[in-house]
Amino acid sequence: MPTAIAVTSADLVLPPTDPGTPHAAVLPDPGTQSLDASLADMQQLLARYGHVIAICPGSAPAAVKDRLRAVRSLLESDRIALVGTDLPPLGAAVLVRQLRQLAACDFSPGVLASAARLLAHYIYAGAVLGSVSRLDRVPVSLGSHLKGWLPGAHFAVLAGPVPQIVRLGNNEETLAGPEFATELLLARGQLQTDWPTTTLVPRWRVQGAVLEAALPETSPGWWGTGKLVEFAAYLPDLPVLHQLVSSVRRDSCHWCGMELIGDRCGFCGAPLQVGPAPEQGRGQGRGRELGGQSAPALETAGQPAPHPTSYAELTPANTHGTGPGTAHGSGHGDSYGAAHGTAHGTGPGTAHGTGPGDPHVNPTRALP
Repeated sequence: MPTAIAVTSADLVLPPTDPGTPHAAVLPDPGTQSLDASLADMQQLLARYGHVIAICPGSAPAAVKDRLRAVRSLLESDRIALVGTDLPPLGAAVLVRQLRQLAACDFSPGVLASAARLLAHYIYAGAVLGSVSRLDRVPVSLGSHLKGWLPGAHFAVLAGPVPQIVRLGNNEETLAGPEFATELLLARGQLQTDWPTTTLVPRWRVQGAVLEAALPETSPGWWGTGKLVEFAAYLPDLPVLHQLVSSVRRDSCHWCGMELIGDRCGFCGAPLQVGPAPEQGRGQGRGRELGGQSAPALETAGQPAPHPTSYAELTPANTHGTGPGTAHGSGHGDSYGAAHGTAHGTGPGTAHGTGPGDPHVNPTRALP
């Protein structure tokens, strides 16, 4: 039975790519549901699926995050993963759909939860904006602010993997894009522009027809304006996603015992440990609550861990073909490794990450 993927908003649920894509469970807003009802819903999901991965955007209200933490704490369950993401609303919805696709595969719940951080680096999420005056989630230069006052000024903004802002015009800069085959998803707001389809599609070599979805309700707040067209380029094919995740080395979390990829457990947030394992039994059962300690706060998909090796190095800048390149990592801190791919073909290469996490980080951090 696939691991349940739960979301905090219906905006994060895109139509399935095929009949085999599992549905996502939408968790009601805390303002419309009591804590007892939230506990009952989560218990039903656990009883039916065994494990639950709850995706919560970083822009979600504090009450939503507090409710998730409260439910996990009161149930004292080591089968609930709280995964955050700082992707824009449309990009976050793409990430959720990719996790739903992979949930139907043979991945363990731990690998699936920790894969969110990896997948976020292959989603190019941005928007065309009529103004950047209220944009505070992407660095905006003084020059861009001044140009925003010019009549008819439009900006193309890339929020990730690497933030970038360019003013649209005759001599506009090139918006950095993927060097592997992607599909493009659009969500139109109040801005009337065809720039994503007429300019972005040929520059990024987007494959197939451009798909459209309804603009998420949270998009105007995230981008600081309702005059926008949001877009996200992503890997659409399940075999490519499967190979990308399965090519990364797997480890076992020393704290909760879950399987993981990368340098951090997707369920308890503990970093990958180097050296002798702790005493047996520490990570079993109610491991998060031992010693009065709680599980770490929501981990953020796509954000760098506090280690020397940056997740930005995962960007497939040197790949050619239709899949991410071959990653050979030897840096400390991120066992995905740095991407120095030279792949040619239709699938991602093999990741050989040998960089352990920081052994000096205390995994028993209390929830805020």
